[in-house]
Amino acid sequence: MSKKRIVVLTGAGVSAESGISTFRDSGGLWEKYDISEVATPEAWERNQDLVTEFYNQRRKQLYEVEPNAAHYALVKLEEKYDVQIITQNVDDLHERAGSKNVMHLHGELKKVRSSVDEDLVYELDGWEVKKGDTCEKGSQLRPHVVWFGEPVPMIPPAAELCSTADILLIIGTSLNVYPAAGLVGYSPPGCPVYLIDPAEVNVSHIPGVKIIREKAGKGTAQLVDKLLDHS
Repeated sequence: MSKKRIVVLTGAGVSAESGISTFRDSGGLWEKYDISEVATPEAWERNQDLVTEFYNQRRKQLYEVEPNAAHYALVKLEEKYDVQIITQNVDDLHERAGSKNVMHLHGELKKVRSSVDEDLVYELDGWEVKKGDTCEKGSQLRPHVVWFGEPVPMIPPAAELCSTADILLIIGTSLNVYPAAGLVGYSPPGCPVYLIDPAEVNVSHIPGVKIIREKAGKGTAQLVDKLLDHS
């Protein structure tokens, strides 16, 4: 018999307990940087050095942190379920914990790409990109991330994946960022939906959602144990 499929939508709250700064919380990255200065195509055109340095520092931090209890709990879930993770995070903590199926909506921090041909994507060796590091077409390498104002090419396959869910988990995301937040609406009618977040999240548009008001690590571990017991 085939395993039931669990589709997991994860956001910044999953990585926060590993020490990665979130963008929207108090003390988060957006308080230290103006979004328009580091995370838009216009910022790149205006000041490539600043944008490159911002992502270098984020990448350097990523090499200094480890997956947490939430990441490992999702790996444990693979014992009895077909687990498909769709993450808004650009870190690789899901993969480092051992998750086999991870789709990155907003790109990957450890990859860079050509600034003239988005199909030229490269694994970065180390954390630093320097001015003058170019693709094979001679253009400066840019972060392989989706900036504000850019299309999100992975939304259609993510929506398709959500439509195949037997169970949907939403962990550590405010459901404020579109189009990612709209993925919830693609889950099948009657599909059980669980949301794990310590904060108040507007879930009025999600019928029958079960809320676990805990941080990602504790809440995910609790839910995974429950799902494994009932599988």
